[in-house]
Amino acid sequence: MLNTFILKKNKLTTFLIVLSLFMYGVFAYDLVRTDYLKLIVLYTGLFICFYKIIQQNKNNFKLLVIIAIISRLVFLLAIPNLSQDFYRFIWDGRLILQGINPYLYTPQSFISDGQFPINQAQELVNGMQVLNASHYSNYPPLNQLFFIIANLFSTCSILGSVIGLRLIIIAADIGTLYFGGKLLTKLGLKKHKIFWYTLNPFIIIELTGNLHFEGIMLFFLIFSLYLLSTNKWKWSAIIFALSISTKLVPLLFLPLFIKWFRTKKNNTDFKKLISFYIIIGITTIILFVPFFSMQFVNNYSKTVGLWFSNFEFNASIYYILRAIGYQITGYNQIALIGKILPLLVFIIIWILALKRKNQNLPILMVSMLFAMTCYLLLSTTVHPWYIATILLLSVFTNYKYAIVWSFIIIISYLAYANADNIENLWVIGLEYLIVFSILFWEIFKKPLQFTLKKTNE
Repeated sequence: MLNTFILKKNKLTTFLIVLSLFMYGVFAYDLVRTDYLKLIVLYTGLFICFYKIIQQNKNNFKLLVIIAIISRLVFLLAIPNLSQDFYRFIWDGRLILQGINPYLYTPQSFISDGQFPINQAQELVNGMQVLNASHYSNYPPLNQLFFIIANLFSTCSILGSVIGLRLIIIAADIGTLYFGGKLLTKLGLKKHKIFWYTLNPFIIIELTGNLHFEGIMLFFLIFSLYLLSTNKWKWSAIIFALSISTKLVPLLFLPLFIKWFRTKKNNTDFKKLISFYIIIGITTIILFVPFFSMQFVNNYSKTVGLWFSNFEFNASIYYILRAIGYQITGYNQIALIGKILPLLVFIIIWILALKRKNQNLPILMVSMLFAMTCYLLLSTTVHPWYIATILLLSVFTNYKYAIVWSFIIIISYLAYANADNIENLWVIGLEYLIVFSILFWEIFKKPLQFTLKKTNE
């Protein structure tokens, strides 16, 4: 009743909500990714509405929760239109239900041999396209469990499996909203800040709409950090392992915990630290055990390695280095550059781990934010949904560049406006000019520190 009263009094909020839901509906059911003008206009409109809704309703937490949930439910019956990855999710889940290890066979290998081990096999392979179908699965075991669950009640309908996947992701987003809000309160920040993530059109479209499982990984990550903040570090380690077992990205953050565990004399408590790492390691290994074989290790390591040595999309620093390599040698040096850049990321993360006072949770989260940012800026492949991690982490800091990036990254989809899916480097240059400009301005204005004088926008 309170929300109804507020909506009657605030006609602008009502209009913005209705307009947002309408645009989400168009986005979900009447958009193809090659229609770039419609894509950008809709996304820009949604972003404006999102900003104004939060700005005008900071103190109405329940209303913002309702909007977040309804916005996601708009996509419930929609087939993703900006990504084909979900076809592989369905394939892997159905394959496991048939007792077949998805890490040991490529989808294309079955089709080439005239085998159709699951329902709608040919349709799924056509949907995921040749590049995906010709590689082994690279999705960690907990991800596979969710693929199984989504297919349990729908082994003959792609839409049915999509609905299953979507409900799991929505549930994870609600969990992130809950624990993210609690963590913000614990840190003395305004609880409504979690909606800069939860209500962000980028998150709703890329996770709920396009079915990317970063949302589930981030739920476990925030849950883990919340438990860590309450000194339940053993449970935190287990939940952190679940995050790793959904997506491997949280492995980047492991060195940052070195200074977290302190004795009364302010020295590192190595016993707790090592126990924390051991719990994470054992839990992760246990989750991989059902799929383990030497062939699995070989296939999985090669597939993961492709992201550093073969694939290219929406990169920044790498594209500059690639251009320099072409000038010097006359051909693409990705094999070499793809080895150097991860090494630089490794060095930067260890600098953040050893030089910063990460025993304080706000500082630890800033370190995580910049560790992930460096990883993205030094990657050869940056699909839009990859930045979900920095967007969520930024909510707990004073940095806003991730929100700006979550808006401007939509132009990376312009690569699909042509038949050959060739990127326009001027467009990529514009994206990163904006990102780097905001990033450097914020770093200059707000050094890599976190004080108790926090902004609460």
